[in-house]
Amino acid sequence: MELSVFDLFKIGIGPSSSHTVGPMRAGAFLVEKLRKHGLFGRVKHIRVELFGSLASTGKGHNTDKAIVWGLLGEHPDTIDPAQEEPLYQAVVDTGSLLLGGERRIRFAPGEDLTFRENELLPFHPNGMRFTVEDAHGAELYRKVFYSIGGGFIVGNKTARDDQLTKESTRLPWDFNSGAEMLEMAHRSGLPISKMIFENERAWRSAEEIGAGLDRIHDTMQACVERGFTVRGDLPGRLRVERRAPDLYERLSRQNEGAFADPLAVLDWVGLYALAVNEENAAGGRVVTAPTNGAAGIVPAVMRYAEKFLPACNGARHRSFLLTAGAIGILYKERASISGAEVGCQGEVGVACSMAAAGLAEILGGTPEQVENAAEIGMEHNLGLTCDPVDGLVQIPCIERNAMAAVKAINAARIALYGSGHHLVSLDQVMATMKQTGLDMSSRYKETSKGGLAINITEC
Repeated sequence: MELSVFDLFKIGIGPSSSHTVGPMRAGAFLVEKLRKHGLFGRVKHIRVELFGSLASTGKGHNTDKAIVWGLLGEHPDTIDPAQEEPLYQAVVDTGSLLLGGERRIRFAPGEDLTFRENELLPFHPNGMRFTVEDAHGAELYRKVFYSIGGGFIVGNKTARDDQLTKESTRLPWDFNSGAEMLEMAHRSGLPISKMIFENERAWRSAEEIGAGLDRIHDTMQACVERGFTVRGDLPGRLRVERRAPDLYERLSRQNEGAFADPLAVLDWVGLYALAVNEENAAGGRVVTAPTNGAAGIVPAVMRYAEKFLPACNGARHRSFLLTAGAIGILYKERASISGAEVGCQGEVGVACSMAAAGLAEILGGTPEQVENAAEIGMEHNLGLTCDPVDGLVQIPCIERNAMAAVKAINAARIALYGSGHHLVSLDQVMATMKQTGLDMSSRYKETSKGGLAINITEC
């Protein structure tokens, strides 16, 4: 296990971790590379090429804009969402940008940013190539990045170019599979959240870990709250109307904890997820969990626990996030969290699995029950396609998060009613998900060339 939960839970902007956050980080990282190699002062022009899924659905995911923001020196966790459009429009209007916020270079998005929809780079469907030129048009530097899901970016030479934590770090509980996780939990007598906490201590103090987890939690819940209040249509030709504010007003006429209909709590769970994913679709501040397209599931299930389960208040969100993060890291390392690589089972399916595990943990589940909850969460999302209509993270993505949040709660409850013994292991379901993704037609992997994307024509 080489990753930290803070690698997995990234604070950023919508609408996509792979198509917005990743390319933005790539643009900013290119600026760092140019400084490092002593080339920054010689740059006069940059050309960018997008390949595969980035080219197919990049316009709907603001990939072109995200690259511009990155080249300007902006970062996903600090950029002001209200300034995103003015920053991009200034580049369009002038045909130039301030590289890294300092050096004026020639860059006209309509000419210097090319969408190569029918071409692929070898490592991953989400490829991008930056070519940097000097004042005479000579090539100074060329860099290929891949956005591999969840805001992670890698280069050609290594699949670990952009990780915060490194393989050489010695961890007290260095498990790399569900089986190893359970064996170490049994040997140590620790819950999964405590093992991950001790791993995090290899990189940060206890105070830093707690503060970081609190920031992730608070950012998630602030996103829910914003989603309750902002009205209007979401960006894009579909003109999808936000539903969360009206649903919030309707449900708020009742007490969240007292209903004549015992299933009315599911309305709130769905609302929490809708609120987050409508914010994400509008380019708002979200947390990858593990991706933007699946960003509503973990916050929705966590808020459900805090609002409706009295035993889960206080700082239980830290245990929830640590456990969910452990499961997400296993998927990242053993399978995939990229919709462009394995379909939406790698996004919504993984988020459902993570949320189910987190909920089972804070409800007192044994490590075996937690692992079972994670397995159930994925088993019933196997084969889930990624087929965004008009290339936008709106249909079916927003409702899909609401459905998966409820499924995660159900998975945790089923696991907690059992002993933890089950026939299908988490490792087996992760291997199945990866193989299913490899077998899946590219039409169903974030290209908008299959499924709902071609059967819904009123755009």
